[in-house]
Amino acid sequence: MLFEIPDDTLAEDHRARLFWRVVETLDLSAFTAGAKAVEGHQGRPLASVHMLLTLWLYAISIGVGSARQIARLTRDDVAFRWIVGDQKISHDRLSEFRVGHREALDRLFTDILAALLQHGLLSLDVVAQDGTRVRTSASAPSFRREASLEQCREQAALHLKAVMAEQDDPEATEAEKRARLAAALDYQRRVDEALATVRMLSESGKEEPRASTTDAEARVMKMADGGYRPGYNIQMATAGSPLGGPRTIVAVAVTNLGSDMGSVTPMLDQIEQRTGLRPAKLLADANHASHACIRVCAERGVEALIPVPKRSQQPGPNADHDDAVTAWRARMATEEAKTDYRARASLCELPNAHLKRHCGVAQILVRGLDKVTCVALLSGMAINLVQNAARLLA
Repeated sequence: MLFEIPDDTLAEDHRARLFWRVVETLDLSAFTAGAKAVEGHQGRPLASVHMLLTLWLYAISIGVGSARQIARLTRDDVAFRWIVGDQKISHDRLSEFRVGHREALDRLFTDILAALLQHGLLSLDVVAQDGTRVRTSASAPSFRREASLEQCREQAALHLKAVMAEQDDPEATEAEKRARLAAALDYQRRVDEALATVRMLSESGKEEPRASTTDAEARVMKMADGGYRPGYNIQMATAGSPLGGPRTIVAVAVTNLGSDMGSVTPMLDQIEQRTGLRPAKLLADANHASHACIRVCAERGVEALIPVPKRSQQPGPNADHDDAVTAWRARMATEEAKTDYRARASLCELPNAHLKRHCGVAQILVRGLDKVTCVALLSGMAINLVQNAARLLA
């Protein structure tokens, strides 16, 4: 027999308590906007959004990115047990919460930035942008060409027909029948999505396009180790001081493009949309050096500190010679710009490393751009709160 006071099992300065107190200050109404069951009436009860969000933020902050693992920890770990109290949370509900509220997570990300601005904890004087490629759950053999996908489609239709014929099997339980039917329909859906993706890529001019029957939106891209694997490109813009201190992610975007070229303009749009401000200086590596983005930065009064790529350090006769590009080239040749640019690595590469090593995002366990974006937003919020929560509550 065990007697204990749950609130006494966790230290007062524990990170789980810190996340709980911060989440209490946030507006979570967007997560329940579509709820059909209300208190006092019939319907499935909703798990506490406050509890689910705290669970995910705390889990991500300690490197746990699996819903199944979180469900196990709510029974075995003191901090997770303190968060859930006497409730029992299944991994299905945790997974559903993580990927089922993209708009609410996007709004919450903006609300946290607004709170930091209101408390004077966020400055956009210097913002650094970088992209990191993360491995997906799709395997390389799952990528097939159109002819192979047509065969898979026929096999999927035959398999579904066989499963439908087994619905009268007296030896199978109703749960087994439903599971078999759901699996057959899911595979047929994924094959159809892959086939549609291949045809779209073919129409756009790509030669011999391939798509995955596991995740049709994933693309094979070059990873940090030089290898080529299915993945997504997570772009993050990080604000902070070159002299040190907290780093705050002010924008997050997920694409299935292996290149960072042209991603500066969408990131500037997102920063302005979330904060109402524009960065004074934007730092990015040479892979982001698009002339169109350089012009946008000049038009908006943002000083772009992006190295001139070697291939264009000596522009040819057909190169762009407008004032914005010329000024950018001249600026990046100065010692002042080179000194300011040195802050880029410490600002944006540290959050990228934390994202993969400490937030459980070394490999994405969900499929599709929307769901991966939800994971990226949750991870960005967790990183921001680890950096700023104590000062936010002070």
